[in-house]
Amino acid sequence: MALKVGVIGGGQLARMMIPAAINLGLDIRVLAETKDMAASLAASAVGDYRDLDTVLAFAEGLDAITFDHEHVPQPILRELVSRGYQVHPGPDALQYAQDKIDMRTRLSELGLPVPVWAKVETAEELGQFLADNGGAAVVKTARGGYDGKGVRVVRDAHDVDDWFTTLAEDGRGGALLVEELVDFRRELAQLVARRPSGEMRTWPVVETVQKDGVCVEVIAPAEHSTGMNEASRIGRAIAEGLNVTGVLAVELFETVDGRLLVNELAMRPHNSGHFSIDGSVTSQFEQHLRAVLDLPLGDTSPRAAWSVMINILGGPTDGTLADRYPAALAAQPSAKIHNYGKDPRPARKVGHVTVVGNDLDDVAYRARAAAAHFQ
Repeated sequence: MALKVGVIGGGQLARMMIPAAINLGLDIRVLAETKDMAASLAASAVGDYRDLDTVLAFAEGLDAITFDHEHVPQPILRELVSRGYQVHPGPDALQYAQDKIDMRTRLSELGLPVPVWAKVETAEELGQFLADNGGAAVVKTARGGYDGKGVRVVRDAHDVDDWFTTLAEDGRGGALLVEELVDFRRELAQLVARRPSGEMRTWPVVETVQKDGVCVEVIAPAEHSTGMNEASRIGRAIAEGLNVTGVLAVELFETVDGRLLVNELAMRPHNSGHFSIDGSVTSQFEQHLRAVLDLPLGDTSPRAAWSVMINILGGPTDGTLADRYPAALAAQPSAKIHNYGKDPRPARKVGHVTVVGNDLDDVAYRARAAAAHFQ
């Protein structure tokens, strides 16, 4: 009988687990938020992941439960564990992906490199941090932000008064995370996979190119990187120190003076690892499924010297991505096109394009040219 894996969340990450599951002969089931989600091909249930009864009904008979996102509430995660379900990553790890202040606190306790940071509850506390750190900082909501949302660069203590007001009005208290405005030369990402039994594998560190807080391009491996070993060390230390199981993405700043600082964490397959579908011996999606089932992990070696992944953001203003296939495929036959089955919408991630090869300039040109057909 096939092993049964359940994925909570029906987005593109769950969608990209489906081919890997089919190849491994797994029975993959998805709890989608709505019936038209990207992973609807494997949606065995549609419902609210914040509702305990819905999640428990979905979990019945599964050998492992994993996630398309980190937003499942802690009480539901802990109830699943208390009933004997294999949840990967577990609630003790996911709490650090769900709350940025908890994450910064734990990474600091582990002695890992992070920006100068503080927990602030008032404009006065924020003002003191600004005064102590050059007059500029980054403020983040502790929960919920992604793709540039919930993040502001501030230079005045009252720049986030609306956020403080929201925290005061929700009746639960709370605080914001403030960090130094890091002087970095580029952003990197380190992917790690870890099994419950402890085996770990890493991919080469990659460079991520951001625009308006959203990743637009990934270069694998990062060009001229002198921090490969240090990035791997940091990623492994986080996976072990936080007891992460499955794929972990560690987003990093490479500072102008050559240091690496941890920016964000994602405890699931991640945009920075999409290149691995076409560019690695084992993709992050296959590896994630292996890891959550505690199966031996696969080889993460590159298939070619370089991979470049370009996100398709928004999509065409008229028609669908498929309407653009004839021109794109004819012009760039080496490009691999991944369509998430989403309706075009400004700034929405609706797909990506990957090209692999042995000359970076050529690979990057062909990937960008192919992606341009869909914008």
